[in-house]
Amino acid sequence: MPPFSSHPLIHGFKERIESITSYADRLYLGTSTGNVHIYALAKSNDGQLEAAFEDCKKALGRRAIEQLGYIKDVNSLVVLTDGVVTLYPSPTFAPPTLLTQAKGALSFGIDTSMQYSSEAPDPASNASQGVPSVVTRLAVGCKRKIVIYTWKDGEAQEVKELNLPHSPRSIVFSTSTTLVLSYTHTEHVLLKLPMMSTTEIALPAPPPASGSTGISAMGMGAFSGLGGYMTLGLGAKAKPAVYKVADDGEFVVLKDALSTFFASEGHISRSGGLEWSGPPDETAFVKPYMLSIIPPGSVPLPSSKTSGSPPPGAPAAPTTYQTPCIQIASTLSLSTAQIVPYPFSDNPSTLQKPAGATASPPSTTSVRVLSASPSAKSPLFTTSTPIDRTAAAAEGTTVWVFTMADWGEQIDELVDAGSYADALALLDTLDTTALPDKEQRKAHIRGLHAVSVFSEGKYMEAIKTFIDLDINPAKVIALYPETIAGRLSVPRHKWIELYGGKPPKSASTDPDDKSSAAAGSTEGSTANKIAGQLLAAVDAVVPALGEAIPTLSSSKDDDTRSVRSTTGGPNTGSVDDYQRSIENLLVYLGDRRPKFSGALQTFGITPAKAPELPNLSETSVDELFALPNQPPPSLIPEQLLRYAQIVDTALFKSYLVVRPSLVGSLCRLENWCEVAEVEEVLKERKKFSELIDLYKTKKMHEKALSLLKDLSEDEDDPREKVDPTALYLQRLNVQYLSLIFNWTNWVLELSPQRGLQIFTSDEIDFPTKDIATYLAGRDLNLCARYIEYLMEEKHEEGALFHNWLAEIYLDLTTEAINHNDLTAQKEVYDRLLQFLDSSTHYEVDRIFARLPSDRFFEARAILLGRLGKHEAALDIYVNRLDDHSAAENYCKRVYQVEPDPKGVFLILLRIYLRPSTAGGQATSLAQALDLISRHSPRLDSAEALQLLPPLVNASDVRNFLHEALKTPKVDTRIARELWKAREHQVDRKLMLLQSKRVKITDTRICPQCLKRLGNSVIAVHAPRGEVTHYQCREAFVKRNGQ
Repeated sequence: MPPFSSHPLIHGFKERIESITSYADRLYLGTSTGNVHIYALAKSNDGQLEAAFEDCKKALGRRAIEQLGYIKDVNSLVVLTDGVVTLYPSPTFAPPTLLTQAKGALSFGIDTSMQYSSEAPDPASNASQGVPSVVTRLAVGCKRKIVIYTWKDGEAQEVKELNLPHSPRSIVFSTSTTLVLSYTHTEHVLLKLPMMSTTEIALPAPPPASGSTGISAMGMGAFSGLGGYMTLGLGAKAKPAVYKVADDGEFVVLKDALSTFFASEGHISRSGGLEWSGPPDETAFVKPYMLSIIPPGSVPLPSSKTSGSPPPGAPAAPTTYQTPCIQIASTLSLSTAQIVPYPFSDNPSTLQKPAGATASPPSTTSVRVLSASPSAKSPLFTTSTPIDRTAAAAEGTTVWVFTMADWGEQIDELVDAGSYADALALLDTLDTTALPDKEQRKAHIRGLHAVSVFSEGKYMEAIKTFIDLDINPAKVIALYPETIAGRLSVPRHKWIELYGGKPPKSASTDPDDKSSAAAGSTEGSTANKIAGQLLAAVDAVVPALGEAIPTLSSSKDDDTRSVRSTTGGPNTGSVDDYQRSIENLLVYLGDRRPKFSGALQTFGITPAKAPELPNLSETSVDELFALPNQPPPSLIPEQLLRYAQIVDTALFKSYLVVRPSLVGSLCRLENWCEVAEVEEVLKERKKFSELIDLYKTKKMHEKALSLLKDLSEDEDDPREKVDPTALYLQRLNVQYLSLIFNWTNWVLELSPQRGLQIFTSDEIDFPTKDIATYLAGRDLNLCARYIEYLMEEKHEEGALFHNWLAEIYLDLTTEAINHNDLTAQKEVYDRLLQFLDSSTHYEVDRIFARLPSDRFFEARAILLGRLGKHEAALDIYVNRLDDHSAAENYCKRVYQVEPDPKGVFLILLRIYLRPSTAGGQATSLAQALDLISRHSPRLDSAEALQLLPPLVNASDVRNFLHEALKTPKVDTRIARELWKAREHQVDRKLMLLQSKRVKITDTRICPQCLKRLGNSVIAVHAPRGEVTHYQCREAFVKRNGQ
């Protein structure tokens, strides 16, 4: 849809119109006879603008009304006629105000702006910029001078004048304090109002001629029928054309067929300009478009109108429009947006004409007086008049109105055509009053534009936009091939649709569409040099605009590489390009990852809970694409989870492509990666350790252990086979105990020692009872070694494990006896005896009850001793085992704990000398005498002598008797005297300490400060006992030291 539509507003107007302006709902037409016609504007039911005649102010000047304007601040129409500027109050036009200082006026310019006072704002008020004022300036260009009239809030201010070297024929306000003055088509200056100084504007050098763009290009037929009617104004010298095109003060200067853009400081602001199909007769600006009247024979026809060969003998078909055209160009994209040939109405036959008028040929009609009102989205007015005097008198002049399409429709049209940069530029010129949904549209179009530049290989630019817009990560990753995006990958030709856009449509080529876009009006005209220049100029500024600009047939190959191309990109580009695209994707993923993870943590959701949450694969692709484009704090937990899963999965795959060394570290960290989408890739790349780490991080331990077992088949050494699995198992948490038991079985089969180390490592605090039960079911030896580890390393003192170990030793000993394995029997039985003798934490009664009566006598003796049954224990050593040395050692151990002369040694002596008659044992006099001789101090003399048989010689017990007759009285007396001497020593020391004291009286003086001590804190000085105040102590010590 073209941006402008046109229809006739007034027809049959009999006077020659020289100037047009409009304000609010009024249209003012200035004529060559000095009259001003006023029309009321209103919209009809079908939305078209209509004009109704309201009044005619006659004879406002003796000559033509050269220029009209309107000053809202004083509600007056500005009229320039006969070199005089006059203000006419609306609506009465009386009394007029003649601007006497502006005599010899040639042109004027008007600017209205909001300005703020330089005074400091009131802190209590909301205004932060000062007091606002409406300032209107009227700059009148006169002969060799300029006069500045100013109104502030409707009140006239001091008039300023500045003499100039030339007469300004055109005046435009670039900013409220900067004017552009045009002397001629090639001479322009900037006027700074604060300094009232001018600066010359340097125009660029003209481009090299590539063909005639003058009268010969227009075609001589364009002037047929002119005759003597040059008085209609066609021969009048056009004023220099300068127009403000942006709010920042940018303006454009027209010279011949080229428009050059300048910043408000006077330097060229754009590298390229607008090239028209021919030198414009007149130009107007309606934000953001420039509209120019192009003379006949300049604008090329669409290819559909020039295709085919003419019949033999017939004249060649024209290749250009033979009527004036309105060429409409965008100042944002520097491209032609629309060409409207005369007659402007789609159905000229329906135009109302005065009775008796005859239709004039289109080629004999002049189009002139192109004027736009100063409002933001104003209609544009132009006139058409037959060149033939008779036709002009019969038909009169027709006033046409060009109405701009709705902003939303224009933007939608640009978006549908794929001109996203143009749409954004147009949006930036609008505010929310003109387009309420501006921000929503801008975000949407920015996303489409990002996809567009992404397809051009400008990955970082696109990525920055995706981050700024918080684009759904699924849509961003969908732009990559399946190696990165997996099932999210979208074909290149569907990218725009994915982001809510429409596939770009080709330009209209309907030969009957007189308002077609420029692409349709110039396609195929390869011979036309003017169109070629236009294409080259536009391509230099905005490459690959596609359907939004004129395209030659020779450029079709380039179009396939444009923004809207459906092939190429990182999917099929070079390796370097593909790598670069993924590197830029890492920037996006690195930005999103911490934000999504942080937002999830605020809900208490961490990757550790991933096994409890639904997998990404459970959500369809359409559902993932339907997730909103919102910042993380605005998302609900389910959406955040999906985004985190998408980002981490893509991050894994990206690392595999461009940074394989970082995959391992990522696997070992908590992450939201979807394992099903990366495990096969890791296996293909033989990154088994990384995959195992990923399994572990995701708590997929069964898969990890299964993979470890599969990998162990490649090893020959049993230890090498089981080491990785054992290391993995011993680092698992206690909650996976059943899994640990299941996978420890095959480790124990190959290497029992390594299997036991799984439970004896210090990394995890396993439940010892469960481990011991499991090992007991596998191998009692392993269980015994595990319990021994608990006692030695963990200092286990519970009766449970001590009883358990003793019973295991008993079972192992019994098993060795049954298998007649003497070596194993001796080894285990020795361990049992050592344990029973050293441990004090087992239940003696329980272990003793398990001992058979016909074996394990050493163990029974130890247990009987623990039960305090020394006589029974010694009886086993002496009579069952015949081990007198063991019996004596037993007595020594017991005597150390219970040093009783009537105790264990006496019991052993009684067993030697008074054996039980039931057992039939003989007396052991020799062992008894030896015991008496070596352990006489530990025996009660009287009891021992009574046990000796009467026939024992005194010489045999001589040493015993000698020790027994010794008296301890001397030793006792010495000890008593020593303690008495110690007591006396302590008493003397106490008396000495008690004698050292000082007495403080009310009259005692501090020797340092010579003040009474009183009740102050004091310090006593050694060795003479001087007493000072506490605060005087240091000074006193220093004085005495000196």
